[in-house]
Amino acid sequence: MEFVIKISQFLLSLSLLIVLHELGHFIPAKLFKTRVEKFYLFFDVKFSLFKKKIGDTVYGIGWLPLGGYVKISGMIDESMDKEQMEKPPEPWEFRSKPSWQRLIIMLGGVFVNFLLALIIYIVAAFAYGDTDISADSIKDGYLIDNPLLTDLGFQTGDDIVMVGTAKIVNVSDVRTNIIGAETVTIKRDGAEQTIALPVDFLGQLSTSQDRRLFERRIPFMIGNVPDSSQNSKAGLKPKDIILSVNGDKLRYSDQVVSKLKTVKGETVTVEVLRDKETITKTLQIDDEGRFGVIAGSFPTLFAELGYFDIVRKEYTFGESFGVGYAKFTDQITGYFGQLKLIFSPSTGAYKGVGGFKAIFDIFPSTWSWEYFWGITAFLSIMLGVLNLLPIPALDGGHVMFLLYEMISGKKPSDKFMEYAQTVGFFILIALVLFANGNDVFKAIFN
Repeated sequence: MEFVIKISQFLLSLSLLIVLHELGHFIPAKLFKTRVEKFYLFFDVKFSLFKKKIGDTVYGIGWLPLGGYVKISGMIDESMDKEQMEKPPEPWEFRSKPSWQRLIIMLGGVFVNFLLALIIYIVAAFAYGDTDISADSIKDGYLIDNPLLTDLGFQTGDDIVMVGTAKIVNVSDVRTNIIGAETVTIKRDGAEQTIALPVDFLGQLSTSQDRRLFERRIPFMIGNVPDSSQNSKAGLKPKDIILSVNGDKLRYSDQVVSKLKTVKGETVTVEVLRDKETITKTLQIDDEGRFGVIAGSFPTLFAELGYFDIVRKEYTFGESFGVGYAKFTDQITGYFGQLKLIFSPSTGAYKGVGGFKAIFDIFPSTWSWEYFWGITAFLSIMLGVLNLLPIPALDGGHVMFLLYEMISGKKPSDKFMEYAQTVGFFILIALVLFANGNDVFKAIFN
């Protein structure tokens, strides 16, 4: 069921982004009386799942969910329709239109991507507000359980004060600012110290078997007890919180995990918090030092128990415009920063580039419209920025040649555009193979 929920969100988000992106090309093309021969969601290699011709345009759904396209008459694109291009230009063709109209048509898709993201952030700010965890309320520091971080000198219990030059106000600020940061300032035993991150920190993190960063320390909560567990008949329930093992008070999950390693294969007495009451249970620890349960997380309950403070902000309709715009610009700036790192080999950030599986994995296994729209907004920005890259097979490549034409007054020949489109297509295929190859590599070796 979890897979069905994730794949449903993935396909819905992808389909929405593709259709709206292509509408960004389709609408100005129609406004400038340019013929659009095809409008497709997904690619129709050899055959279509659905198609219907209305007027001059065939609307359809392909079977290959790797994107979508509009085929505009008289335009050298991925269809490489050389036969049409060899005929004299018709007034309804793309190549017959003024350069400024062609530029608007080509930028339409990216414009819609950015506009969609902006609208989502504004509406989400008004509908959901913001929910975060106050960094100052983290009493006993963060959990540091990744060998990459411990080798750099981080320890469980460290407070994260700054990441790079950004002061950490809320917990989400840590992940937001870690990309591209050169240092992390921590507070340990009341004293601040700065830990330098290696240039290829992102590359090392991407290829590490453990890609956890700085996590909140939370109590050991029972999420589920499988029937195969040695403690399936012990009477444990979801949301039970382990308070002690054999009389040792244990506030955090990492403390419980450490304690269990010392009592492998033994029977222990534990105190459990359930609905504000403390009860005692006798549990069996397996030979690997585990309860045989699936851990759970319930931030609202943790906040009620004093582990941290949840900060909620609500915005008026007017305020949501400013908040949404700020999130929109921050995401665009951040994504361009990520691209800069990816194209800098020394950072190793290219190792973290992912394909469709990476996108699929960011969707939660439970349906949440708040998360769905947040992810969709981010993907819309990602799609818009990527399409601006000056690669001939992408919108940015066409824009690059159109700007050259408008500045120089010279239009590149059709033959040159065909060659450029072919080169761009192979570059694009190489990038897709690289990104999805990274997914496969991580799945096999990590």
